[in-house]
Amino acid sequence: MPQHAPYPPKTAGLGGTPTVHTDIPITVVFLFLFLCGAVAHMAIFQVNMKRGHKFIISGMMFGFCMARITTCVMRIVWATRPRHVPIAIAAQIMVAAGVVLLFVINLVFAQRIIRAAHPNSGWHPFFTHSFTAIYVLIVIGLIMVIIANVQSFYTLNSNTKRIDRDIILSVGTFYTIVSFLPFPLVIGGLLMPRNTRIEKFGSGRFRTKIAVLLTATFLLCLGAAFRVGTNFKTPRPINNPPAYYSKACFYIFDLTVEVLVVFLYVVVRVDRKFHVPDGSKGPGDYSGKNVPDEKEEIERTASGPTRMSEKEVFDDAPEHHSAESLNGDRRV
Repeated sequence: MPQHAPYPPKTAGLGGTPTVHTDIPITVVFLFLFLCGAVAHMAIFQVNMKRGHKFIISGMMFGFCMARITTCVMRIVWATRPRHVPIAIAAQIMVAAGVVLLFVINLVFAQRIIRAAHPNSGWHPFFTHSFTAIYVLIVIGLIMVIIANVQSFYTLNSNTKRIDRDIILSVGTFYTIVSFLPFPLVIGGLLMPRNTRIEKFGSGRFRTKIAVLLTATFLLCLGAAFRVGTNFKTPRPINNPPAYYSKACFYIFDLTVEVLVVFLYVVVRVDRKFHVPDGSKGPGDYSGKNVPDEKEEIERTASGPTRMSEKEVFDDAPEHHSAESLNGDRRV
């Protein structure tokens, strides 16, 4: 063991130290898949931008894929130099950092569904500022995790290591809650009484948007819950790792679930389904009806709150599109 920092870890971690014969072939496959995802999302983004169909989330998905490509490259390098501690630190940080982008994207989709179902409350400043606060906490948590991870390699003090572990566990728990949030937000929004009609946005059925988001949420929450759950277990020596820290678990609960989300968003074309008009700032902007019919509004207010009908949530009929949206969908 070296007598100077950074010090190699003494406890086992998810996936363990990568090896040339086992990890490199598997990691190359994931590198290729994320490369394909990056090309697909960037192609969609560029084509849409040329046609005036602005959807920044496609650029965010490209950024996530590029981060995961870097993760795969660092893991391959680590496999060829397993005793090089700085490379190990960089590889582990990249694994932990990338997925937060997907959490943010899912929250954006959940917010759009809530605003479509409940325009008044969905656009309320408290609701909007709550999401902003979550995004800020996600960034702060990421910074804390990076610092704690790096510091744990540069100290032998047991109390400092305990504090670093507590920080990592706390942020991991917070990220798991964030990954789960679209479930209660969307389902609660559907069950909550409303005073207005659903502001349908993008293309496709409203129920399809919900199904796509909840499927991605389940996958990401599964991975986050597994990671934080195993981290809470008593640390084991690096030469005696538990079964839940196996390489199979690492590739399934870290990279596989993310690849599935990346290609799910390509196949279902979230750039169409979750697109909202540029400059949307309040009720009516999603549907393009900023001035509600006065008579209809009076009748709805007088009748009191109602729950969403099954037809509105699970409507099989194609949704209403503006002429611009329809033309964009044909071209994209």
